[in-house]
Amino acid sequence: MCKNVQWLLAIPLFFLLSANAQDSLVVPLWKTGAPGFENKIAEPEQAKDWWVKNIHYPSITIFQPAKEKSNGTAVVICPGGGFRALVFKSEGVEAARYFTNLGITAIVLKYRLFREENSGYNPDHVKQDIFRAIRLTKSMATQLNIDTARIGVMGFSAGGEVAGWLSYQHQQANYIQADAIDLLPARPAFQVLVYPGPLVVPDSINSTAPATFLVAANDDACCSEPVVKLLQMHRAAKVPVEVHLYSQGDHAFNMGKRTTLASIKNWPARLTDWLSDNGWLKSSVTK
Repeated sequence: MCKNVQWLLAIPLFFLLSANAQDSLVVPLWKTGAPGFENKIAEPEQAKDWWVKNIHYPSITIFQPAKEKSNGTAVVICPGGGFRALVFKSEGVEAARYFTNLGITAIVLKYRLFREENSGYNPDHVKQDIFRAIRLTKSMATQLNIDTARIGVMGFSAGGEVAGWLSYQHQQANYIQADAIDLLPARPAFQVLVYPGPLVVPDSINSTAPATFLVAANDDACCSEPVVKLLQMHRAAKVPVEVHLYSQGDHAFNMGKRTTLASIKNWPARLTDWLSDNGWLKSSVTK
């Protein structure tokens, strides 16, 4: 067995199988710290209310559905926050609970923040984090009882940019040093982009891009235009895409729990429809 993955197999995952999906497990992306920044491994995160920042030891937090509901699909979730903080609760934990209720394993990524003051990071470091996150998830597929061909990615705002970097650049390496995990394919099976920022828009989209669900509000001055551009690019590349562009809602409506607008409050139901129509809610695992 490869020494680079032995430490993963020693992690006790059995307690994740909670009937209410309340339990979670945090796994670092790299046991000894991010490549080139191993000396920052002991720096503590800062967290208050809705945000988390000062992230120097990037990680995934795994939420599993009840065993009898698990269907083998998983999704890596990238919260937003403008690369200055992570909206970890409403764009991470709440999104994860939505997915576990559908039988989907949810993996919330804490990635490094290149716009945080004096962070020392740049977008390439964030790309390393999301590439590592999906490959790490695939390396744990047997333990998590998920199908490596059914792992998608989701992102909100800046997190939508992170998710899109993976989806549109998944053939790139983005690593300083590769280990056995980094040799796994990085392409997600599908992507969900919620009011993604402008950095998500690539120069072009080819046929290897994953099927995509896009949602935003037309009155979002930041992030409605990227959705329109991505729609056009997906159609030109003949990559399946579904778009929900609501007239009102502005930015950062999260999972719709904090709005009085019926359309925004119910947007997750449209995502459930899309997941169902595309077969991601059908079981592919042994229970």
